[in-house]
Amino acid sequence: MHSPARSNRSYRNVARVLRPILLVITKRHWSGVENLPTDRGFIVAANHMSNVDPVTFAHYLWDNGFAPKILAKAPLFKVPFVGWVLAKTGQIPVHRNTVSAGESLSAGEKAIADGECVAVFPEGTLTREPDLWPMAGKTGVARLALASRAPVIPVAQWGAQDLLGRYKKLFKPIPPKNITIVAGPPVVLDDLYGRPMDNATLREATERVMTAITELLEGIRGEKAPAVRYDMRRPVPPGETRVGGDHATKPELP
Repeated sequence: MHSPARSNRSYRNVARVLRPILLVITKRHWSGVENLPTDRGFIVAANHMSNVDPVTFAHYLWDNGFAPKILAKAPLFKVPFVGWVLAKTGQIPVHRNTVSAGESLSAGEKAIADGECVAVFPEGTLTREPDLWPMAGKTGVARLALASRAPVIPVAQWGAQDLLGRYKKLFKPIPPKNITIVAGPPVVLDDLYGRPMDNATLREATERVMTAITELLEGIRGEKAPAVRYDMRRPVPPGETRVGGDHATKPELP
């Protein structure tokens, strides 16, 4: 197949290594490609359940003609080899809670203006929701969307967690795993463009994106997500304990 026009040599070399492996270890069920714009830069936002789903997500985009610029946590750029790959392929580091935090959004805006596909995981980390539903998103995707006024395409993915479970280290490529990825129509945000970019506007835009992703995932899984979205910021009620680090909660067993 032809490489995406906007891919550089390093990106193409990485794809030459990873793509044949992914074709062997996954069974791909992809849809919604018609929703990905081909005439302008855009944002594509997906749920995040496994440390391997950025690769399956990128595979979906690559094979459909896009070389995504992924907003990735800055510490990953310091990991041996991984950081080199991220830098060489033009991925965008996100410097959280630092004076450089705005640089990633500026870089994302520039990439969009240049006609790139910018990929984000609005949750900012692996979901802590016990059943892997999308949790409350961070406002970075809203800031980028409202500043750039670029289309935001919601994407739901399911199955990568069977290759590598959340917080797990054992990779399970055999037998090949079913990977379902669905892109939906752009999230409606244009009515927010004229509003002040305050917390209320950012939270509303973020929630619209997370709702669109969740509805797509409900279609994949054939079940309804919890009525109340899991939120890492909420206090831990009595009788619950943290899981998956210091953010997620689940009921304590008796």
